[in-house]
This record gives sequence, C-alpha cells and structure tokens, in this order.
Amino acid sequence: MEKPKILVVDDEARMRILVRDYLKNNGYEVLEAEDGQQAVSTYFNHPEIALILLDVMMPKMDGWDVCREIREESKVPIIMLTARTEERDELKGFSLGVDDYVAKPFSLKILAAKIEAVLRRSLPSGEEETIECGIIRIDKAAHQVYVEGKPVDLSYKEFELLTYFVENQGIALSREKILNNVWDYDYFGEARTIDTHVKKLRSKLGEKAGDMIKTIWGMGYKMEA
Repeated sequence: MEKPKILVVDDEARMRILVRDYLKNNGYEVLEAEDGQQAVSTYFNHPEIALILLDVMMPKMDGWDVCREIREESKVPIIMLTARTEERDELKGFSLGVDDYVAKPFSLKILAAKIEAVLRRSLPSGEEETIECGIIRIDKAAHQVYVEGKPVDLSYKEFELLTYFVENQGIALSREKILNNVWDYDYFGEARTIDTHVKKLRSKLGEKAGDMIKTIWGMGYKMEA
C-alpha cells in the first residue's frame, strides 16, 4: 500500500526538518515548501498529496491565503501550524476550511495523532451509507451533507462531528466523549475546540438545522430532530 504523502509548509528550516524526519520515521512520504507561493505550486504539481501541514506566518503568501487558494480547487485536509491560538484566528481558519490546529510549540506525538485521525476520516473507505436526522441527510460515501435537499459544504472535521451527532441523535454527549470519538485522542482540556467547531457547524447548516444541535450547559451537546 502506498504511503500517504504529506506537504510540510514552514519558513523555518529547522521546524520543517524536525517534522519531516519524524513523519518519515512514522511511515509517511514528505514534501516541503518554505513559503506560501512554493506551497501552492508544490500542491498543484503533486495532486496525490493526502494532507498539508501549513504554517500561518510566512513570507510571500501567508497560510490564510494559501488555504484560500487551495480550497478553491481542493478539499485536501489542512492542519494549521500556528503560534496564534486566539478564538478569532481559529474561527477564521475554520471559515476557510481548515480541518484542525496545532499550536506551537507542539508535541510531535500529538501532531502525528492528529494527522492519523484526519487522514483516517478523509481517505475514501468505499462505504455506501446514508443517514438522516430530520431535514439533514448525510451521504457518508460521498462525504456530503444535505439540508432540505440542498448540499452544504463542510470541512472534514465538521462533517465527522455532524455525523457523530446524527449517529447518536437523542443522546446527551459530553465534550470529553465527543473529543475521544471524533478526534480519537484526548485534547487534555481543550474543550473550546468543540465549541468552536459547533458554532461554525451551526452557521453552515442554517438556522433550522443548526438549532437541532442542542447545548447542554456544563456538559456538551445533543442532536434532536
């Protein structure tokens, strides 16, 4: 089986080498780019790239612009590498289609876990299954969501979060349980990540469908048709 190919984009050579060597030792093929323009060029010259690790602050073209340009043509998973962890920056990234964040400095083990989780959900599984909850229909094989028959464009993580809600509709889900099942590992208290994703998911679904995701104060969320 061919190894997944990852594009590592960072203007710091030391950081690129550190991440590159770790990922190669864990069975991935790795391409590198040292600025935003090179990242865009490399990606479109290598459409087989399975995931992009993308730094935010870079010369020539920053991570936001790189993400925006790639999202015009592709839904390849993107994980942002950033020292900026304020909520407005996360919301900006999610609005552009970022799938996850890794805050610098970071653990290479956590980075690898995030990559594995995102790839596991983004690569085709050949599964043919449709699930529904009220006006929401999810085509898992096509990785597409419909609200009242109209397609809704979600990031990979938003899609998996909604799928988990629909598959567990009517059940109160704690933030810890959501993290463990959707992200596949512990965030060690970073429950704000869920709240940020839910906020964006509700917005994309629209008022009627978004209101089906109920907040359970002090605990988490519940999906109700």
